[in-house]
Amino acid sequence: MIELAVHNTEGQEVDSLQVDESAFGGSVRYALLKQAIVMYHANRRVGTATTKGRSMVSGSGKKLFRQKGTGFARAGNRRTGKRVGGGVTFAKVTRDFGKRMPRKQRKLARDSAILAKLLSNDVVVVDGLNFETPRTKDFVSVLSNLGIERGCLVATNDYDDNLHKSARNIPKVAVMPVAELNAAGICSHRKMLFTKEAFLSVLSRDQASKN
Repeated sequence: MIELAVHNTEGQEVDSLQVDESAFGGSVRYALLKQAIVMYHANRRVGTATTKGRSMVSGSGKKLFRQKGTGFARAGNRRTGKRVGGGVTFAKVTRDFGKRMPRKQRKLARDSAILAKLLSNDVVVVDGLNFETPRTKDFVSVLSNLGIERGCLVATNDYDDNLHKSARNIPKVAVMPVAELNAAGICSHRKMLFTKEAFLSVLSRDQASKN
C-alpha cells in the first residue's frame, strides 16, 4: 500500500489516501510504456514533406545524344537526377507515420505511468483547485506551496476554464482532465498534481473496469 498525503493550496497536509498498487496494475510495464510513448510521438509527425521525382519535373524524355562515339559521358534525358533542374533521385513522398495500440494496452500504459510516478514520490494531491477568475500569479503560488518547482501535469476531474487560463502561460505546466490522461503526457512531466476528486475518479474508473 502507498500512503498518499492530501494537501490544501497552502501546502498543509489535511488528509491522506491509501493506494493499492494493484489498482494501477501492480507493477510498472516499461516495455508497454515505451510502446505508448513511441506511438504518441509517431502520431504527432505530419509526414507532408515531398520532393519532385524525375517523373514530376518538366522536360523531354528523349535521350540527349547517342550513347557512344561522341567523346562525352553517356547521358539520359534532361529529367535525370544528375542534371540541374532534374528530379530528385529518391524523392520524398507524403506518408503516414501513425501507429495504433489497443484501448486496453493504452489504459495499462497510462496506469503504469501513474504507478511509476507514485513509486518515485512524484505525485502530489491537492484538496481542490478553485479559481474564481484566471490568475497565473495565484496558480504559481499554489505550485510553490506544494513544492513543485519544475514541470508538472495537473489532472482535474473535469475541464476548468479558469484553471486552464491560469496555467497556460507557465512553462512546462499542462492541465488535463483525467479522461484525457495518457502515458506519454504523464512521462513527459516531472511531477503530477491531482485534485483529490480527480484521483478518486481515476481509482473508481479502474475498479469499475476490472469488475
